[in-house]
Parts: sequence; C-alpha cells; structure tokens
Amino acid sequence: MCGGMGVREVVRPGGVRSVEACACQAEQRAARLLRRAGIPARYEHCSLDSYHTGFEKADPSLEAALFHARCFVEGYPVTTGGRGLLLTGSVGVGKTHLAVGILHALIVEKGVEGLFCDYRELLKQIQHSWNPQVATTEMEILRPVFDAEVLVLDELGAARPTDWVWDMVALVLNTRYNDKRTTLITTNYADAPPAGNGNGNAAGRAAREETLGDRIGERMRSRLAEMCVVVEMRGEDFRRTVGRARFG
Repeated sequence: MCGGMGVREVVRPGGVRSVEACACQAEQRAARLLRRAGIPARYEHCSLDSYHTGFEKADPSLEAALFHARCFVEGYPVTTGGRGLLLTGSVGVGKTHLAVGILHALIVEKGVEGLFCDYRELLKQIQHSWNPQVATTEMEILRPVFDAEVLVLDELGAARPTDWVWDMVALVLNTRYNDKRTTLITTNYADAPPAGNGNGNAAGRAAREETLGDRIGERMRSRLAEMCVVVEMRGEDFRRTVGRARFG
C-alpha cells in the first residue's frame, strides 16, 4: 500500500491531503516484538484460535480456561490492573499453549512488549553466569525478566526446591509484584492441597502429592494469590492422545 515508504497519503474531508503511518508499520513492529519475545519454535504456532477444546472427551475446564484467556486479552490492561493468570493442571492439558496464545495476542493486538521464560532454563542461565569465563552477569540475565511488560513464566516449580531456588523465585516475583507488571504462569502443581488432606505437618505433606507451595515456598504461593487469578485446567494428556507423534 505504501510502496515501502512506511506512510501513505490520505484525503481528509474537504479535500485536505495528509499522510499517516501505513498498516505495514504495525505489522512489522508486531513481528519484531514476537521475535524479541523469545517464544520457542515448538510454540511459535500457538494462538488462542488454534487452542482446541472440541476434541473427544475434552474436559469443560479447558473451554472455561480459553474463555478466561480471551477475556484477559480483551480487558488488558484496564481491567487486569497488573494482575496475571496462574494456569495450573497436569501435564499435556495445554497450559503453555494457552499462555503463549495470550502473549501472542497481546503483542499483535496491543503492541505489548512481552517475554517467554522457561523457569528451569532461567535458573540454569543464572548458575552459568557464575562462571568467571562467562561475560554475562546475573543481573543482565534477570533484567529482561524484571522489565518485560508481560512475562510468561513457564513450568514454575519444575526445579528441585532449594533455598537458592526459593530465593530466585522470590526475587523475580517480588520485583514484578512491586512494579505491578503482569505475569502469566504455568505450573504442573496444584495451587493448594485438597482441604483436610494432611497439609498441617511434615508427615501429612509427605502422604500427599506436592503442591506449588511445596515447590516454591508457601510465602511465595501466598504472594501469587495477589498477583494472579488461578485458572485450573483438567483433562487427559493431549500429547498422548490427539497430539501423539505420527508419520505422514
């Protein structure tokens, strides 16, 4: 439309001629933001439109999660107010797909500067920065995570909990909480154990499945209650059913 100029001529009411930015500029900016978001190749195709909830035996919670995701994008940033989403559920229910779909929509539709961050990979990069032969510092790794307008933190709780891991989780979440930045989190761990399921003592905790509080600390789980709206996703492992690898 603009012949590569980036602007095009328009005729206003009354015959007044002027120029305005061509639509290609917004498309090119969205493409740049998507590249900088660091979305892995495995998930580059993920969008809210490509998130399927109509396959056989699909749990109703998946349709509800998609509805929450669309409402989140539509209302951002006015109704969200810096709050994000905590997508919980077992493996293979599409948590990462949905989180990336939200990030993709926010970048394309609203020009958001976002970042995808794998929780385990982030911890590895920080540990690698301690090597004196590596030029990258710990703060250089963390600064984009702190500053991203919208951060997808994938697989929270996947790393073995240690005091250092808990400190890193607290640093990332507290910094974003204090700056009122939006964080979209996925985790395979339940937000809280079922009521009365032995969560008051060590023996009781050992007798049940681990929760997100066990993996990142109850203090940070409590902080997440202020930062994110919990969206629980249930169902069978999509990768082992509909998404199973096949040739041809």
